[in-house]
Amino acid sequence: MLREPDADPDLKPTPDADADGHQSSHPVHSNPHLPSAPESVGFWPVLKNIDFLTLWGGQVFSQLADKVYLVLMIAIIASQFEAPGQSISGWVSAVMIAFTVPAVLFGSLAGVFVDRWAKKLVLVMTNLLRGGLVILLPLLLWLSQDWGRIGDLPLGFCILLLVTFLVSTLTQFFAPAEQAVIPLVVERQHLLSANSLYTTTMMASVIIGFAVGEPLLAVADTLMEPFDNGSGVGKEILVGLSYGLAGIILLAVRPRREKALEEESPHVWQDIQDGLSYLNRQAQVRSAIIQLVVLFSVFAALAVLAVRLAEIMPALKSSQFGFLLAAAGVGMAIGAALVGQFGQRLSRRWLSLGGSLGIALSLVGLAGTTNYLWPSLGLITLLGLCAAIVGIPMQTTIQEKTPEAMRGKVFGLQNNLVNIALSLPLVLASVAETFLGLSRVFLGLGGLVAIGGVLTWYWHSKSAGNESTKAADGAFDNNGRS
Repeated sequence: MLREPDADPDLKPTPDADADGHQSSHPVHSNPHLPSAPESVGFWPVLKNIDFLTLWGGQVFSQLADKVYLVLMIAIIASQFEAPGQSISGWVSAVMIAFTVPAVLFGSLAGVFVDRWAKKLVLVMTNLLRGGLVILLPLLLWLSQDWGRIGDLPLGFCILLLVTFLVSTLTQFFAPAEQAVIPLVVERQHLLSANSLYTTTMMASVIIGFAVGEPLLAVADTLMEPFDNGSGVGKEILVGLSYGLAGIILLAVRPRREKALEEESPHVWQDIQDGLSYLNRQAQVRSAIIQLVVLFSVFAALAVLAVRLAEIMPALKSSQFGFLLAAAGVGMAIGAALVGQFGQRLSRRWLSLGGSLGIALSLVGLAGTTNYLWPSLGLITLLGLCAAIVGIPMQTTIQEKTPEAMRGKVFGLQNNLVNIALSLPLVLASVAETFLGLSRVFLGLGGLVAIGGVLTWYWHSKSAGNESTKAADGAFDNNGRS
């Protein structure tokens, strides 16, 4: 089931790039569906690639559905389970745990199987199944109204937790397949530009999903009101259709044929150990993943802290925190455009260091401007720009440095860590702000980002230096033999 297609017999040499963008040459599989490799750089070659645009379109709907799903859960809890005068935080925490546990349990495991399954089928089926689960949720909650309780919890809420667990489990398979298929539709020399669009969409979905989720769900309920007698199922239909539309769009993707894999069943724990061993050997890939984990942690924390920032800012109401998050989205769009157009000419480890220090300075600056709207908007925009400068080159480095047979394992581990990084700060940032205050939390985040950026830059530079030394020694040996 879900066997990989046979390997493409056609090989052609194409330029390769190391972590700093230097070119080397080695054979890679050709793809009849990819546009011919033009000499130009930037976004144009990627935007002409119909398969990448299709993949990107599917990602937009899937990522937004993921983030709006959490807003949907809060809306369902508030309307069906929260008692008057009761705090909603306990209910929400249970949902967050149900959403996070699969990332811890299955993130790495899913990557092992994704390496052995056809990536396109994984992308399509995981979206269609998630859409089906969400659309079925109102029926399941209605049927379980009179079924009693399990302990202190209504049975309907237990069903809500189960559906959340299943949706998150399917996401663990979707994410590594999504990352592994990008090099199958984009030529290697255009990966940086492709990731400029792809990574920015991923980061922007964290912000946009939380900022516009509630208004979108309200509009969906309003539109469905003439058909459902005001039952409020429009919210579930919107999220479910978003997943379903992503699956339908991804049916049109035509990735190049993947390498054939061995027939035996996967050796799960051995394969996970192989992925960990690869990361242990590849300092550049390891440091890139650490950078992305730190980056997503900051953005998840910002999604929470922006509410408090808007609350204490005289020029805004707490409900207008979306303006602050939108500024980060504008910055990411600017950063993505700059990296996609000019990033091929710059060293990636220096881009990462500069972006990390820029994020750190932005966070430190926010600690002193919590009462001022325009300086805060400027700093948040700068933070978004620097986030793109960090995230895009690092994701490209992971894709370039990871062999095709290892991509599912490595991206599974990455997805495992990123999901935790997206979930835990949603709780920890709020608690830290309560005890330490907003300014101190911003200062602490800035310090952590600066330390992480310098350390990963050092590891990255040391690894690149070692590879250069080995290459020079190999060239010397070859010349000596000749």
